Amino acid sequence: MCSQPLVLVTGATGAVGPRVVEELCHSGCRIRTLSLDPLPKGLWPDSVEVRIGDVTNTYDVQAAMEGIESVIHLAALLHIVNPPPSLCGMYERVNVGGTATVVNAAVEAGARRVVFFSTIAVYGDSEGRILTEDSPPHPETFYAQTKHTAEQIVLNARRSDGQPLGTVLRIGAAYGARIKGNYQKLLQALAKGRFIPLGNGKNRRTLIYHKDIVKAVVLVMSHPLAPGQIYNLSDGHFHTMNEIIETMCGALERPVPRFALPSGTVRFAAGILEDSAKILGLKSPIVRATIDKYTEDIAVDSSRIQSQLGFVPQYDLDHGWRETIEHMRLMGDL
Repeated sequence: MCSQPLVLVTGATGAVGPRVVEELCHSGCRIRTLSLDPLPKGLWPDSVEVRIGDVTNTYDVQAAMEGIESVIHLAALLHIVNPPPSLCGMYERVNVGGTATVVNAAVEAGARRVVFFSTIAVYGDSEGRILTEDSPPHPETFYAQTKHTAEQIVLNARRSDGQPLGTVLRIGAAYGARIKGNYQKLLQALAKGRFIPLGNGKNRRTLIYHKDIVKAVVLVMSHPLAPGQIYNLSDGHFHTMNEIIETMCGALERPVPRFALPSGTVRFAAGILEDSAKILGLKSPIVRATIDKYTEDIAVDSSRIQSQLGFVPQYDLDHGWRETIEHMRLMGDL
């Protein structure tokens, strides 16, 4: 835990960043942030030092790194379904180039620790297996590929004493009231009674509530065994899509959908729409990648961080979704 060292958090205005900053403040850290976007008013205490800048800009990063003890590197171009090839260069520039800029500046500034937010997407589909940190990665998307490349930059970095500088956290599908994405869309569709599941729903998923993520970050930042390591991060369980939908519906107090559509048939129809829209120069309302994302099997074991560092997730699926729904309703998002 911190006793007043200065910590830099990049990408601090994203979905998880504000919660990370809040937890670090509670742990007694002094915080400096580096983000592209200005902060919402009153988001953090006045003691947080805010810098507006770009992680791909060497000057911005070096200026923000002055006097820093540890770095939490969240800044990234995130996953989107079926991105156009034109975005490949931007993924490389932000996720790989930005990470290299941050790590190089951290080494030059004499920082003692870099914690890097990666993703279990680097593994690809489980294909019926249980994946661990020793499983060979098979990243399939621009996002996953660039995150895997950035991991190597972090793991290869060394402090002035020759010891490893970085720790990689491969984070499961994160959810919470402020986190946008497929699970929030699924929740909103279930809340309106406008969702029909696909397939048999037995494909497994690996999730983690955002409050557990930030607890793990603070632990990894200070634990002596963490440098040079990769840790998968989840709630410690695998959940089928059926279980996730049932849990969401229970927390929403809505009935579970009674019927499911055959995934093969829907994917075939999505392919026709996608190909036709491409010929006409239009954007298809549904693409194959959306169906594949829903039906993929992702079972990632996270026991290493529990056994080596003593991390204990505090939120199970039911507790996490009930709190998420409560907060979303208060914010008017549900």
